[in-house]
Amino acid sequence: MNKAYTLIEILMAVSIFMIMIAAPTGFFVGSLKAQQKALASQKLLDNTSYVLEYMGRAIRMAKKELNCSSSEPSSCFCLKTKGYGYNYENPGGFNSEIRFVNYQESPVCQKFFLDKSDNRLKERRNGADPVALTSDDLEVISFKIGPSDSWDQNDTDQPRVTIFLEIKGGKNLKDELQPKIKIQTTISQRNLDVPY
Repeated sequence: MNKAYTLIEILMAVSIFMIMIAAPTGFFVGSLKAQQKALASQKLLDNTSYVLEYMGRAIRMAKKELNCSSSEPSSCFCLKTKGYGYNYENPGGFNSEIRFVNYQESPVCQKFFLDKSDNRLKERRNGADPVALTSDDLEVISFKIGPSDSWDQNDTDQPRVTIFLEIKGGKNLKDELQPKIKIQTTISQRNLDVPY
């Protein structure tokens, strides 16, 4: 008498084998996706930390604009709307850029802004070509500076700048794997706000 496997036995064996293979494969694929997201999150945090530290140091050390007439702001070297005696200006409103005189010996008009053409934070010094501060793998969703009354020179408060930043990482990843971060930080001026 020949012993053979029936069709049902073969189908059951194949089904059990497929279940045993599918579980570890799904776990492996899930682990790869989790690792991709973790690496993208780490890159996002590293880059955001760098940008905030770099901008914070420059903004904290900003000098007052003193290279112009107090009655004519347009004669100023850098701060053309606020003018004489101010540390910062945001000529584009709450959602645009911040401009200030750099802390270096020879005056440098420095500006941080969001370039909408590629959604990257950039820096410009004395009108030169902008330099990207964020990686091309990151997308800055929102960059806001404000409120402009917080750096008013007509009060007794120390000028301060609040930065609102929303960034998404991993442009080459699927949407569900792209990490996002929202950060708000306030930077106060290092030098005492002494009227001139």
